[in-house]
Amino acid sequence: MKKKHIFLAVLAVSLIMTVSVGSAWAYFTTYVEAQGGYTLSLGDETTIEENFSSWMKSLVITSEADSKPVYVRARAFSGDLYPVTYSDGEVFNQENPAVEDDQERGVWTPKADGYYYYSKILYGGGKTNELQVKIENVPQDVTEKEFNVVVVYETTPVQYKEDGTPYGVDEINWNAAELEVDRVEGGGR
Repeated sequence: MKKKHIFLAVLAVSLIMTVSVGSAWAYFTTYVEAQGGYTLSLGDETTIEENFSSWMKSLVITSEADSKPVYVRARAFSGDLYPVTYSDGEVFNQENPAVEDDQERGVWTPKADGYYYYSKILYGGGKTNELQVKIENVPQDVTEKEFNVVVVYETTPVQYKEDGTPYGVDEINWNAAELEVDRVEGGGR
């Protein structure tokens, strides 16, 4: 009988201690701080500059000075009734020559997925050449203030081969790089 009472007493003390372990653990996870740490850099920061006039939108993508090198692609959406035509100086600038150097033309290339790819690496502090998007079939009674062209551009970090040379923009699998892709939508006219 005495052994039974001792066993019950030990069991009661064990249960009480087991219940208090959770409270002690909660204290340490809530109130105890650790020192030290690491700075986390997400890699690249880009912005888009958009201008819209005379049914043409011009796009220039800028990389922040401390950003890592990236590849860029862009696409514009204006609805099925208003198709868009792209140019980086080969077509539209014949009337308004914003691009003077022929070597700077043709750096935006179309692909079957509907995106235009910037064929050069965009380094930190750099800018892409202007990509122009012309809106077609706009009725006379529609004004530019009523119109919206949505631009989506994506960047992905430049990846390097074993010998240190970068993969070309045509060698990047943009769908496989989904976790590393920044998707940014530009809006407004």
